[in-house]
Amino acid sequence: MNYEAMKEELSRRLQKKRYEHSLGVADTAAMLAERFGADVEKARVAGLLHDCAREYKTEDLASEAARRSIDCGEVDRAMPLLLHAYVGARRAQEVYGVTDPEILQAIWRHTVGGEHMTTLDKIVYFADMIEPQRDYPEVDALRELSRTASLDTMALAGLSQSILFVLQTGRLIHPATVAARNEILLCARAKERRAP
Repeated sequence: MNYEAMKEELSRRLQKKRYEHSLGVADTAAMLAERFGADVEKARVAGLLHDCAREYKTEDLASEAARRSIDCGEVDRAMPLLLHAYVGARRAQEVYGVTDPEILQAIWRHTVGGEHMTTLDKIVYFADMIEPQRDYPEVDALRELSRTASLDTMALAGLSQSILFVLQTGRLIHPATVAARNEILLCARAKERRAP
C-alpha cells in the first residue's frame, strides 16, 4: 500500500481529530528525519500509522493485544491505553501492509520508548510530542530543541518531560521509559569520560 492509500484507509478508521494528529506527526517526523539524516519516508509512514490502533476503544486494547499474542507487562495491563502502540505495530502489518522492521519498531516504541532506541524510534517518539496540534506548557521549549539540539539531547528532554508529566498525574512510570532515559544518560557520561 502506498502512502496516499495508507492515508485514505487511516482517515476511514480514525476519528477526525486523531487522523489530523497522525498527519501532524507524519509531517513532523519527516522534518526531523531530514534534520538528522534518517530515512524521511520511513519516518513519514511510522508517524502516520503510529496511532492506527486508536481505532479501538481503550477497553478493547487488552483483548486485541491478547488476540495477537502480544506479551504485556504489569504496567501495560494497569494502563491499557499504552497497548495501542503494540497493537498498532501489528495493525500496520495487517491493514497497511508494512513489513519494514524499523517502521514497526518505531510504532511499537512511540509511547514509552525503550532500550537501544534507534534514530527512527527517537524521531517518532519526539514527533508525537511536538506535532503542531499539541498544546501544553512545555511544548514550545521542546519544539525549540527539535530545531537546535542533538538527537539524544532532544530525546532525553522528551523522555524526562514524559516522566515528569506521569509523576504529576500520579500514574505508573513505564520501565521502558526509565530504561531509555537512563541509557541515553549513561552513553553521554561514557562519551564524556572518553573525551580528551
